[in-house]
Amino acid sequence: MAKTKKPSARSVAARVIAEVVQKKHALNAVLAQSLTDLPENERSLCQQLCYGVIRWHSQLEAISRQLLNKPLRTKDGDIAALLLCGLYQLRSMRTPAHAALSETVNACKTLGKPWATGLINASLRNYQRKQEEIDASLLADDAAHYAHPNWLIGRYKHDWPDQWQAILTANNQQPPMMLRVNQQQSSRDNYLSLLAETKINACGIEPCPDGILLESPCDVYVLPEFSTGRVSVQDGAAQLVANILNLKPNLRILDACAAPGGKTGHILEHFPDNQLVALDIAPSRLNSIKENMDRLALSAELIAADAAETSSWWDGKLFDRILIDAPCSGTGVIRRNPDIKLLRRPDDIAALAIQQKHLLDNLWPLLKQGGLLVYTTCSALKEENEQQIAHFLTQHPEAQECEPPKAPATRREFGYQRLPGDDNLDGFYYACIQHR
Repeated sequence: MAKTKKPSARSVAARVIAEVVQKKHALNAVLAQSLTDLPENERSLCQQLCYGVIRWHSQLEAISRQLLNKPLRTKDGDIAALLLCGLYQLRSMRTPAHAALSETVNACKTLGKPWATGLINASLRNYQRKQEEIDASLLADDAAHYAHPNWLIGRYKHDWPDQWQAILTANNQQPPMMLRVNQQQSSRDNYLSLLAETKINACGIEPCPDGILLESPCDVYVLPEFSTGRVSVQDGAAQLVANILNLKPNLRILDACAAPGGKTGHILEHFPDNQLVALDIAPSRLNSIKENMDRLALSAELIAADAAETSSWWDGKLFDRILIDAPCSGTGVIRRNPDIKLLRRPDDIAALAIQQKHLLDNLWPLLKQGGLLVYTTCSALKEENEQQIAHFLTQHPEAQECEPPKAPATRREFGYQRLPGDDNLDGFYYACIQHR
């Protein structure tokens, strides 16, 4: 009996990519389950291949179509994905071409499909011969050139006619790693000194008083005192949310869509004694909030419920502050979640806008007179952002948009929009509404 070949970084990556493409499963979830099949020294390569191929999927697919005489069968989605892995290595990685070729071909056997070795070998060598011609052909097709689906390119063009190309380019960048210093435990300058002692190069993030940008990503447990809550991982755009809530002592606060708890933690780091209710619709996601709270030594009331269905969870006590970090398309954070380009569909946007409206309308009555509601998304689409707030304000005459002490992003007619890549931060929308 032939021995079963051990999984390799490339074979596992091919299976992960095929599952994302064919079954529309989230990349981070599939990858987390699959990395355990590999020895630790191969996991980084597998992760790099998965994120790289998904990030450039439309482009790599356009190239593969020019290399194959006919599309591969659905049951051979792993081989189709493996070909994309080979192309990505040749185009974007420092792996020597001969090693990329031979190891990718060998992965066919690991996948139990030795018949594909000739196909993968011939296709990759063909690309090497015709690379200049094939690469030039990509310029004629926006979806291939920018590695985004046409419908999404169309939405960006419509909403941002002068910035759409910059948005697409920013979406395809590798995301930086940013930290938020816990002001209850340390100042940013003190933590930067700690990082320097640990030989980790970093600098402050100008718009974010608690924010730090690392020169290179690293494992969180390499960070000094991460396990004791001195610092958290959070993009600077998300850090700005707590700063516009106008926090002070003795507030009752609702974080309506709280998981995984990054903003919950940041809010309580300002004033730990404030009463904070953190909701999430999925009970399993409350675990991530609790883990964050435990690590930061902070306390919040955690409730698993649909925030919009207030009769199922609300105790009748009004809130001084409400944060609605609304479910959205994620079109501002594609650099961190490139699978959004494969998982989102055009009709998702209208459905999400209805859900966002439902949250705004149902949670607004829970705010005290004089209280502040902050609405945020990680979307770059106007339908989910300024158009949503414009409609809300016409429906609620007692609601008044107000300006925070410091603008978190570019002022729009309603709210503030940070586009992907602005100040090297994620795309984010912010609106502050006061109950008159």
